[in-house]
Amino acid sequence: MAKLNQIIAVEKGVKSKSQQDLTAAQHGLQKPALLSGIARTYRPKDEEGEQLPPESTRVQIQAEDVLRSTATTLTRLFDVTATKDWANCTARADVTVDGRPLLTQVPVAYLLFLEKQLGDLAAFVRKLPVLDASESWVQDPSTDAWKTEPVRTVRTKKVPRNHVKAEATEKHPAQVDVYYEDIPVGYWTTMKFSGALPARRVNELLDRVEKLQTAVKFAREEANGAEVTDQRVGDAVFGYLFG
Repeated sequence: MAKLNQIIAVEKGVKSKSQQDLTAAQHGLQKPALLSGIARTYRPKDEEGEQLPPESTRVQIQAEDVLRSTATTLTRLFDVTATKDWANCTARADVTVDGRPLLTQVPVAYLLFLEKQLGDLAAFVRKLPVLDASESWVQDPSTDAWKTEPVRTVRTKKVPRNHVKAEATEKHPAQVDVYYEDIPVGYWTTMKFSGALPARRVNELLDRVEKLQTAVKFAREEANGAEVTDQRVGDAVFGYLFG
């Protein structure tokens, strides 16, 4: 008795061959010359007339023969596909992670769906925002976010100052340069907040997704190893269609 994975393996080849045979049959039926024949003989009007040999062209393609060969080719495809689809209705397996069943008796079609979705989720997790590693972050329950420790910085103000280069005399005014001095006027206390995730958390999520991806693939292989019952539907279908 064949297994489901063996049926899946041959289905593509059967489908390809049936398509090629069907295309070839269609092309043959579209050539009227291959479907036509003729037979003719010649008799002169009198015994002294010229004698000519008979001429004939045989029919090279019989439409009924094409129908029979097409039915044979497509019957194989119909039977293989039916065997696969019937088996998919019963083929099931458990999805096991860390030795514990996470999902039980999952059908093949849903396992294929899970594989696709988990691939999309892995791409989503890889793009999650990560906290700036150059900062030290702690959780803040009041905002449900991450925050840094407060950092105090000085706020300064530029205040003009005079620098007397030369004192005033009876004949000359004083020579004074103006310069600015940064004078502390206050303090900023800054805390940064972020809704991103620690790199550790992102890596943990990605590890879980990848672990489940592996488990689903194993489950699909196990389900596809189920034995199948050959289905014979092609004869019924083409017995009705071309009978």
